[in-house]
Amino acid sequence: MIVDLPNTTTSKITKRIVKMREQGGVVTLGRVLTLVVITKNGLEEEAIEAANLASREHPCRIIVLAAGSADEPTRLDAEIRVGGDAGASEVIVLRGFGELAAENESVVSALLLPDAPIVAWWPNHAPESPSTSPVGRIAHRRITDSSNEEDPRAALEHMANTYAAGDTDLAWTRLTNWRIQLAAVLDQFITSAPITGLQVEGASDSPSTLLLASWLHQALNVPITVIEDPRGTGIRRVILERDNGNVELHRPGTTEAILTQPCQPVQRISLPRRSLQDCLAEELRRLDPDEVFGEVLTEGMRKLLADEKVVTA
Repeated sequence: MIVDLPNTTTSKITKRIVKMREQGGVVTLGRVLTLVVITKNGLEEEAIEAANLASREHPCRIIVLAAGSADEPTRLDAEIRVGGDAGASEVIVLRGFGELAAENESVVSALLLPDAPIVAWWPNHAPESPSTSPVGRIAHRRITDSSNEEDPRAALEHMANTYAAGDTDLAWTRLTNWRIQLAAVLDQFITSAPITGLQVEGASDSPSTLLLASWLHQALNVPITVIEDPRGTGIRRVILERDNGNVELHRPGTTEAILTQPCQPVQRISLPRRSLQDCLAEELRRLDPDEVFGEVLTEGMRKLLADEKVVTA
């Protein structure tokens, strides 16, 4: 069910939610957090769909700030979505115009669940500094997505300069399965024959490629070559160079990777590209700072940018 509230206030929205709860039995019991999505009018539906699917694992109240035109008269339009239109959550869509078009903590604060953690998510365009933005200041976790920025690499470098504990980026979350596979390989081979060099190949516009290379380079501290392919998308290949034979993890498509190791048969491993809702659900599982991401972003990436050799495929 979707209820439209044009030209409204947060007080009227709260009263309507209470009335809907009394009439239809819609409750907030069991909600574990408030997810605040900050986006623009017209770009909100993909984020709402992903949040709805993630909320089946993490029941929450979803508040969407979909900024309208700052040139129109100041007003606040709202939608309340419950039931089948809201997955396992309540979704409150706020479209601010005029003075309310900018990210606004006061609009959000009246609708937050009491005594519940707050997660802020910017699916499209991150603020200059997430931790000091109006909503970011009150959030326990702050999620951005550098892959949706005009220059993902520059966005990551800027994020490294403004990073605060609690910040994370979905370009890092997309690496979880790659990191699991590579960690398993390293545990097997790092003692028998040291890694002498690294090659990481991926799309030139993929921030995940840069983060994976930074993680590996920081952990192994060996020479690294980053191969950028302007034709591809995402990560394609990682080669661990060893004196007695290289180890290669290659994903030629989007679902399956090929692991090649010395003196062992070729293995095919399921390594699909992760969906937006999978990445969001993973980030909602933890409300403590991701210390590994912070170290890779602020220390590993600076080291990589100073040491890396970049090759265009």
